[in-house]
Amino acid sequence: MKLNPKQAEAQVILAGDATHIMLFGGSRSGKTFLLTRNVVMRAMKAPNSRHCILRFRFNHVKNSVVLDTFPKVMKICFPGVEYVLSKTDWYAELPNGSQIWFGGLDDKERTEKILGMEFATIYLNEASQIPYGSVGIAVTRLAQKAFQVIRGRESVQLKPRMYYDCNPPNKAHWSYKLFVQKRDPDSGEQVRSPDDYAHFQINPDANKENLSDGYLDTLKNMSARLRKRFLDGEFADANPNALFPDENIEKWRVLDGVVPDMVRIVVAVDPSGSDDEVDADNDAIGIVVAGLGTDGNGYILEDCTVQAGPATWGKVAADAYDRHQADVIVGEINYGGAMVKHVIQTARPRTPYKQVTASRGKAVRAEPFSALYEQGKVRHVGYFREMEDEFAAFSTIGYTGPRSPNRADAAIWALTELFPGIVSDRRNKEKPKPKSTPAATAGAWMS
Repeated sequence: MKLNPKQAEAQVILAGDATHIMLFGGSRSGKTFLLTRNVVMRAMKAPNSRHCILRFRFNHVKNSVVLDTFPKVMKICFPGVEYVLSKTDWYAELPNGSQIWFGGLDDKERTEKILGMEFATIYLNEASQIPYGSVGIAVTRLAQKAFQVIRGRESVQLKPRMYYDCNPPNKAHWSYKLFVQKRDPDSGEQVRSPDDYAHFQINPDANKENLSDGYLDTLKNMSARLRKRFLDGEFADANPNALFPDENIEKWRVLDGVVPDMVRIVVAVDPSGSDDEVDADNDAIGIVVAGLGTDGNGYILEDCTVQAGPATWGKVAADAYDRHQADVIVGEINYGGAMVKHVIQTARPRTPYKQVTASRGKAVRAEPFSALYEQGKVRHVGYFREMEDEFAAFSTIGYTGPRSPNRADAAIWALTELFPGIVSDRRNKEKPKPKSTPAATAGAWMS
């Protein structure tokens, strides 16, 4: 197997003196393949050594690494090397007794089991999703004393290595502070051994021969925000006021389509007031399907947003209602709740419909759900790039996007219906307390 030129450059860094090495860059650039290959190489050099590959969520490491990248690496780079994969404890054992463990930091029981061991190599895959506190715990397990076998005898100790990769988030993230600025993410002070932290950028255009036709064009057609991250592989400017940072959505994204049974499903409509005339300047009609799972989490299931008049968007919403066997359609009253209800029930008679009222600004309505996204109480099933662009523009100082966030607004309406307590709790906290009169105060003191 021959590395492409960028991978060959990266390999020089990976074989250098630094203990901590991060590869960052765009999507499908070969980072995971190269780092997994290095983990296997190290495992084969040192008999009976132990190594691990961790992601934030176990399902993600299982689907993307254990069942995809790892077997590809073994087939392409180490043909003929037999290994045994335990699907109980999720580790691969090589012929020389070395083990490569796979884990997710979201599984407390498995995490405690894995991080109860010592390793010669730790690889944090998609590090942008992993909290820095978890990184600190993982570092303490980089402690196994393993030896390379050279000419049939134990010789040189295998240098402990910690690998990281990510599609770069923003510059407020710990990965940028630690590897680019060489500063401790907690204290802000320069790290004691700057040379011990190395990084290398690698992007998908260097991996063209392994990409499907049209993949790079797909990346080029993304929004400027997403192109910067997934095509150009660059860290975005930090926005400390962002309500929905990319990493909070990425961390909990459902990629395998496996979701729990839904106890309630909602189709939400955010009407723009457009008529049936096709006009490129008209805002889109936000139509989003979301459900509340038996696990208590909310799931964004589909974005059906269209730029069309009532005859079309009414049918789109009604079809989504049938397709997902939804419980209700909700729509904003400010653009004429009766009109929305009429459109929906014309497209599908007797459809359960509920009006919602936009009494606050967009960012204020969205803010209560920011914590739910951070905690994983709301998860996106698949990718909703345009909607996520809109979510990225919500901040504590208002909505900063170029156009109305119809998709995100519809998602917020759906979540409001699924988590009614979130909004009511916020309103109760904001209710002004009754003012105390001198007489009342005196009476309370005397009593």
